[in-house]
Amino acid sequence: MADELRPTVRGRRLGSELRRLRDSAGKTTEDAAKALECSRAKISRIETGASGIRRLDLGILLNLYGVTAREDREVLEVLARDSKKRGWWHDYGDTVPPAYADFLGLEGDARYIRTWQSMVVPGLLQTEQYARSILGANPAAVRPERIEQLVEIRMERKEVLSKPDPARFSAIIWEPALRCPVGGRDVQRAQLQHLAEVAQLPNVTLQVVPLAVGATAGACGAFVMFGFTDSPNPGAVFLETLTSSHYMEQQAELDGYGLVFEYLRSSALSPESSVDMISAIAAEK
Repeated sequence: MADELRPTVRGRRLGSELRRLRDSAGKTTEDAAKALECSRAKISRIETGASGIRRLDLGILLNLYGVTAREDREVLEVLARDSKKRGWWHDYGDTVPPAYADFLGLEGDARYIRTWQSMVVPGLLQTEQYARSILGANPAAVRPERIEQLVEIRMERKEVLSKPDPARFSAIIWEPALRCPVGGRDVQRAQLQHLAEVAQLPNVTLQVVPLAVGATAGACGAFVMFGFTDSPNPGAVFLETLTSSHYMEQQAELDGYGLVFEYLRSSALSPESSVDMISAIAAEK
């Protein structure tokens, strides 16, 4: 029962955007409740993602908030329509904990994904053998009996890069992640070769920050940014720790991570030089 009542990531995104639009329009929850002829408590449930919203009611709120752009309205309508949909990962049952389900929901809906990784290759770019080695290296985070299912999930996630109208993926990787022989030299060499190949995809941009740069803005730790429209401003940032994961959506937080990513991009090698470095490291193995 608790799982059924738990707001979906799409529902929370919709609610968060409606709250932002209401604030920007200078409207109160009482104004919104009056427009829908409902209680303020219902508006609060909608804005936290705990309750869905009918398309008609959504249209009334968007009119109240002065949202006239067709594209903006359509994005929110799709979110409202799909807020209760089950993702493909639900077939894996409790192998996918709620926080990971949030991540997969964000990843599946994103128009673009930007990530900084200092210690490992980004999950969407991992080979099966590399993923298995990474997952098996930390028994405190992953139970051994679930490794194979998690590897399968990680491979299935790659669909976001190859589906029709795929997500645009930008990854910045610190050089140590390329040099660490995860799974042994053969596995690492195959992983580096895979990186050089996938970097040729038109929707993938891969850059490396070399050790020679010294201190980097990436000292804040690894993160993933998701954008759900063509706006350069991300809609969510996802962080992961040993025992938990969460995403951030407050504008000040998003602006901070966006700035860090731009600093990292400016200190990284060009995509072409990055592939040259990856290929050179692979040849050393």
